[in-house]
Amino acid sequence: MNRPSRRHPQQRLAGPPWRDRLSPTSLQRQARALGDPTRHAIFCSVAESPEPLDVATLTEQFGLNHNAIRQHLAKLREAGLLLEAKGAPAGPGRPRLLYRLAPDAAGAWGTPSPYEQLALLLLEVLRSGRPARDVGAQAGRRIGRDLPDAADPVDQLEVTAAHQGFEPRRSERGSSPELVLGRCPYEAAATSDPQVVCELHRGLAEGVAQATGGTLEVTNLIVRNPARGGCRLQLHRVPSKPHPSRPASGQS
Repeated sequence: MNRPSRRHPQQRLAGPPWRDRLSPTSLQRQARALGDPTRHAIFCSVAESPEPLDVATLTEQFGLNHNAIRQHLAKLREAGLLLEAKGAPAGPGRPRLLYRLAPDAAGAWGTPSPYEQLALLLLEVLRSGRPARDVGAQAGRRIGRDLPDAADPVDQLEVTAAHQGFEPRRSERGSSPELVLGRCPYEAAATSDPQVVCELHRGLAEGVAQATGGTLEVTNLIVRNPARGGCRLQLHRVPSKPHPSRPASGQS
């Protein structure tokens, strides 16, 4: 008697990260949250900002009081559209709260998709014939020049990685910190061709670091399975060179 054949589970092909990531209930909750025109405008402002925004910035931008802005932000955060994090302390009192686009919301509701940037970079690689890492570094320098000044260049690189959807976690190791990237926003493309996509990302990080004034270097990118995340961006702080002393007045 023939034994029944064992059925192998069908292998799931990697698809765009926005496909099937939200349940109908989550989509309805987000749609309700964005139904208010002011709240939708606040969401768009945070989503399009290259850096996280705080309540004070949004209050000045929209001309509303702090409590109204906080209530709108709370609704957007509860709907899974924005993430909330504590900023670095800037004196006495509680640290300010910062808001940025939730990675799962990238590419939805009219927000920029990380795949848009990736597509433009890949087109530049094809058009110019230059290495992917060089193309990424050029784009990273453009991004870095638009970032606000920060006392710590690692902060700028961390903000950029978070804005791109990598969910970075910072690990301080003296002069050699690391950013552990919790997720890959380019999962489908990186699974298909990690050599090109990961070299583009390494170049992007190097370009942002170069734009900080040469005080930070990217020493390595340790690549992990894009489906699980956990890539490690290894950095090194470059000691600033002391300025040569000027001769005292009256001396040659």
